[in-house]
Amino acid sequence: MDKKTLVIGASTNPNRYSFKAIHKLLANNIQVKAIGVKKGEVGGIPIEEEGVIFEDIHTITLYVNPKIQRNYYDYIVNLNPKRVIFNPGTENPELAELLEENGIDFENACTLVLLSINQY
Repeated sequence: MDKKTLVIGASTNPNRYSFKAIHKLLANNIQVKAIGVKKGEVGGIPIEEEGVIFEDIHTITLYVNPKIQRNYYDYIVNLNPKRVIFNPGTENPELAELLEENGIDFENACTLVLLSINQY
């Protein structure tokens, strides 16, 4: 099953974990979409500005802090993904509660680790 993933907080900076995650997702043959503050491209994937509606998103992986996440609450719920991954430093009980209320699974995990142990 394809787990098309939306990376929120994508960056063209190779030192950022979102950059590494996009490359690792692509290496695992997972379709990737990306949203970031600045437009750009990572691994051939365009980084879009917030608000772009993507179809059939299975997983959203977060690389923005809880304060910034507030801007994305409605957007995430409206995309209705199967799950949201809170990467280290992005854990957010308020958003987790909202996801639960809307029947969206979530986990506090590291996308890079999940991919490396085949648990994605």
